[in-house]
Amino acid sequence: MSGFRSHFDHTGGVEADPTEETRITAETVAEMEELASRYPQKRSALLPMLHLAQSVEGRITPAAIEICARILGITPAEVNGVATFYTMYKRKPMGKHHVGVCTTSLCAILGGDEIAAALQEHLGIGNDETTEDGAITLEHIECNAACDYAPVVMVNWEFFDTMTPRKAVELVEKLRHDEVVVSPRGATITSWREAERVLAGFPDGRADEGPAAGPQSLLGLKIAERNGWHAPDPADLPGTASQEEGK
Repeated sequence: MSGFRSHFDHTGGVEADPTEETRITAETVAEMEELASRYPQKRSALLPMLHLAQSVEGRITPAAIEICARILGITPAEVNGVATFYTMYKRKPMGKHHVGVCTTSLCAILGGDEIAAALQEHLGIGNDETTEDGAITLEHIECNAACDYAPVVMVNWEFFDTMTPRKAVELVEKLRHDEVVVSPRGATITSWREAERVLAGFPDGRADEGPAAGPQSLLGLKIAERNGWHAPDPADLPGTASQEEGK
């Protein structure tokens, strides 16, 4: 799989060296083919295949686009359209760790913007840039659906809740020094590439680390239980068969 040369002469700002040798091996191709076999329509495997490519290449490369297209029987343009649509697919080389700061509404109001600014100043990089040592790629990210723990920072897609600028700086320093870092929800932080392999559909056996939901997320459920509240029985809703029979 070496010596790949891209026919993409214009990359639209994507960093791609046409002479770069791909890291995608025959073993990776076999895993991509195995992913494709999991779906009734094999093109449905494109998203996990792109995650797998990122776990190997550190980004989506022209070689990955070509290989995915060949396995799935679609055009490179179709693969490229998907890879450029979703922000989880990266077109520039990523650092060892991806640090995402949520700056959507509630997180921003509660300090997300200050956290992002503090990390940019501390690391000496801007949004969607990587530190010179290759340890950290920093990115503003959209809502993580964790508003009950705002402001939230994610490291390789693991949650760090109710963060502050000081805690965020301490977090990235631990990552840069390869210290063991554990999310408040219990997951031990691996590298971004390792996380990408899990997203591709190859479990690392650690899915049960940490709670599935914390106290804030379960508060509404506990209040409902205490007050005896429950959702209506579907059989009792107007228009159901049981309602019609009762007429």
